[in-house]
Amino acid sequence: MRIPILKLYDCLLVSIQWELDDQTALQFQEDLLHKIHETNARGVVIDLTSIDIIDSFIAKVLGDVIDMSKLMGAKVVVTGIRPAVAITLIELGIRLEDVSTAIDLENGLEKLQQELGD
Repeated sequence: MRIPILKLYDCLLVSIQWELDDQTALQFQEDLLHKIHETNARGVVIDLTSIDIIDSFIAKVLGDVIDMSKLMGAKVVVTGIRPAVAITLIELGIRLEDVSTAIDLENGLEKLQQELGD
């Protein structure tokens, strides 16, 4: 299954609604980077509200997706990080530096718009 990536103005919205397997995570990485390139998106909101736990591979892919998105010029806001996910990310050394976070998708969109100056 592919994770839907929605375009809203000059931003992309991603809401991951199920636990990721390795293949889906890699496909998501490729899909998001291509979508950033083809739409010239200035920002990306990645909503993890539905994710209860992640393993080390998925955590690495998520960190890589965020870093790659920033390299392509898109500001990233991650929303809905649950405690177990936060613990796993930190324990694995994935710091998500210079990435804004928000409690939910609505707050994440507001934060992204502020950062983009809109």
